[in-house]
Amino acid sequence: MGGSQVDWRSLKDFAVMPPKSPTVIANGKSMEADLPCSVEAFLTAQALLPRSVVVEHNGEAVAPSEFSKRILNDGDRLEIVKIVAGG
Repeated sequence: MGGSQVDWRSLKDFAVMPPKSPTVIANGKSMEADLPCSVEAFLTAQALLPRSVVVEHNGEAVAPSEFSKRILNDGDRLEIVKIVAGG
């Protein structure tokens, strides 16, 4: 009786890998996030006031009025710039 043999040493790598946590790339840094979520929820979780930042999501500027409607998914990219008053 013939059959293929399984190399169990190569399969063990698959058995011990934990599932990947959802992440967002924010200002070039990979960050775990409870996804999907809104831009507003992500900012709040990062202790950022939505009114104090400018956001670009996957290369597109997001109006502050859209923060609660724009949904982030695993692998999305954000650029977040804090607004600073000067004088």
